Amino acid sequence: MKKILCLIITVFLFTTISYAGLLDDVIKTVGGSGKGEPDESTIISGLKEALSIGTDKAVKNVSQVDGYFGNQVIKILMPEKIQKVADILRKVGYQKQVDDFVLSMNRAAEKAAPQAASIFVDAIKGMTIEDAKKILNGGDTAATEFFKRKTHDKIYDAFKPIVSSSMNEVGVTRSYKEMMGKYESLPFMSKESVDLDHYVTNKAMDGLFYMVGQEEKKIRTDPAARVTDLLKTVFGK
Repeated sequence: MKKILCLIITVFLFTTISYAGLLDDVIKTVGGSGKGEPDESTIISGLKEALSIGTDKAVKNVSQVDGYFGNQVIKILMPEKIQKVADILRKVGYQKQVDDFVLSMNRAAEKAAPQAASIFVDAIKGMTIEDAKKILNGGDTAATEFFKRKTHDKIYDAFKPIVSSSMNEVGVTRSYKEMMGKYESLPFMSKESVDLDHYVTNKAMDGLFYMVGQEEKKIRTDPAARVTDLLKTVFGK
């Protein structure tokens, strides 16, 4: 009788321990190993928050005075088609006119940049779960590539009229005409032309997307860039 009782107790203890171990495994699986691993909705919310913060910061950086002109990586330079014009004018004493022209293009881009903010917000709101998963599991600039696909045409359409208007206000068109007039007045110089509105708009967008990419990389790789608890939860794993 004692042997049977011992056997029953042994089986009960073994079963209880095994069940407890199984339950612990289930809890770990469901609850993220008991260490607060974020669930899918938290991850997507964190990603959207990261994109909101990153795009907002990028737009603000390029929208300020010298946002383009003071950043050598995204500074809008002389159009390649008329670079020869600029080089010749510099040699014959028109350095200031050339420099003023370059500055005025960058000022126009800085004035247009704020228009991108609401377009980025709409793109983030319209992001699907599948989009979010691809971005989260993609490369360091997967979100930036997503924005290029989703917002390029809208940003171009928003930027171009403002660039055109701004260039008139800050003197790009006037500077361009003066510069080209001086060039064409030189002996044996042919007329050159470039669509300035299109050129500055595209360069402004290139610079903006570059800055968005830099902000995305920071959030993915630099703990100091995760400025909210949600970002720390999602990107700290």
